[in-house]
Amino acid sequence: MSFKAAAIQMCSGVDPVKNAAAMARLVREAAGQGATYVQTPEMTGMLQRDRAAARAVLADEAHDIIVKTGSDLAAEFGIHMHVGSTAIALADGKIANRGFLFGPDGRMLNRYDKIHMFDVDLDNGESWRESAAYTAGSEARVLSLPFAEMGFAICYDVRFPALFRAQAVAGAEVMTVPAAFTKQTGEAHWEILLRARAIENGVFVIAAAQAGRHEDGRETFGHSMIIDPWGTVLASAGGTGEAVIVAEIDPGAVKAAHDKIPNLRNGREFSVERIAGEVAGGVAA
Repeated sequence: MSFKAAAIQMCSGVDPVKNAAAMARLVREAAGQGATYVQTPEMTGMLQRDRAAARAVLADEAHDIIVKTGSDLAAEFGIHMHVGSTAIALADGKIANRGFLFGPDGRMLNRYDKIHMFDVDLDNGESWRESAAYTAGSEARVLSLPFAEMGFAICYDVRFPALFRAQAVAGAEVMTVPAAFTKQTGEAHWEILLRARAIENGVFVIAAAQAGRHEDGRETFGHSMIIDPWGTVLASAGGTGEAVIVAEIDPGAVKAAHDKIPNLRNGREFSVERIAGEVAGGVAA
């Protein structure tokens, strides 16, 4: 069954209340274009590098304004509303980078905690340590929806193809990758990673992104995308500021891709043996 999907591009600031209002405005625009599944970016509720300031305004799941607004919007427009992720305060003082999917009645259907933490040291002194503040998730899920089987990932997860392969083998037809890619890594890798995950698994990929210069000083890459199982970009946004992109998703295209390139069926178990090469007579033995 075909459906219309939207990816919402945002430039979230440090105030969750303002970000919730921006999300609501953009979701209304997407619903007005006929989207029945709407996805927002990673960290929809707040991008704040000052951890003390972030913790001062964080809420637990039951009291989070983004969670409530996502549920309300789903019910108001009768859509599947996917809050790509937002920061949720945990009882142990750490934070979850957690995504939520709400059904057309506003009921929560799924939550997903980002599994892979962005602990990297980039060029020009840019350094990130998500694991210092966030608790990593440990569970991947494939959710059966009326229109498709859906898998979940968040941002840095896209660099771990085993996560996507496991979900594809479990039946996922649509993979979701809400993100807040840095400008530096986005310019180098964003599109190629998304298209690779779509092609190698024969699935649709929907990736709503943060974009532009944020209040906390960081700059994100944007270029939200919707990609089909053959790797074709069906819709994309620019690199700065808000946007709404929409595309028609036909899960039948997943079967067609799998019939052409049946790599999910052709995959085989194998072992890896590490060998110490010895040189004899100038030729490796």
